[in-house]
Amino acid sequence: MTVYDIAGALPAVPALRALCRALAALDVVLDPGSEDRYHHYHPAWAPGAELASMRDGSGNEYSILFTAAGACLRGFDHESPMSPYATDDEEPWPGVLDELPGVFRDGVTDPAFCDEFGTPYVTVCLWREHTDTVWRHGTIEFPPGGDDGAGWLFALLTDRRPEAFQDWAQDYYETPVNLDAVRHFYAGQPVTPAVVSALNPATTLAAVAGLVAATGYPIVPAR
Repeated sequence: MTVYDIAGALPAVPALRALCRALAALDVVLDPGSEDRYHHYHPAWAPGAELASMRDGSGNEYSILFTAAGACLRGFDHESPMSPYATDDEEPWPGVLDELPGVFRDGVTDPAFCDEFGTPYVTVCLWREHTDTVWRHGTIEFPPGGDDGAGWLFALLTDRRPEAFQDWAQDYYETPVNLDAVRHFYAGQPVTPAVVSALNPATTLAAVAGLVAATGYPIVPAR
């Protein structure tokens, strides 16, 4: 699968933002002691900008920049033949960034998303302005037998069923994951002591409240 296949499966910007917050908050509760969780959400990443991100620890990642203009998704599959490091000129694959509107350039050229020479870590890019009705991407000629990694990088963003996260999390964390608790987060309901215990009996709301709040996800008010 490529960016051409997933563009129509991504939700609109507000729903994507809510999903990304839920993913980050779920990972906080499932793995509160980690300093390098899979999903992150930074509600104050830069002035006027929020950032969702994923890093799998094996060199693959994505970031989603949310601004007043809309959103920009950048993905990097380090094994893709479209990686800048798989090409002779070590530049982004032709077409991936060529049509990206200037208002979203920070979503791929910020030093956080580039190597020391300023080359973006990117094999796939999509964007959507608030005036758009669809997600957009560049015009790309893909390498024979290769793709940009979009299908698996954004799998939890295109398959938005709680069951999809449960399946992924049970494989990743190698532990049972309570589906009702996942549904609670996916519905955007405030985190409660009961839902934390259901998702991870080894922790408490008091222990993770600060980390959850840092993602911008709502928490039930303290009494």
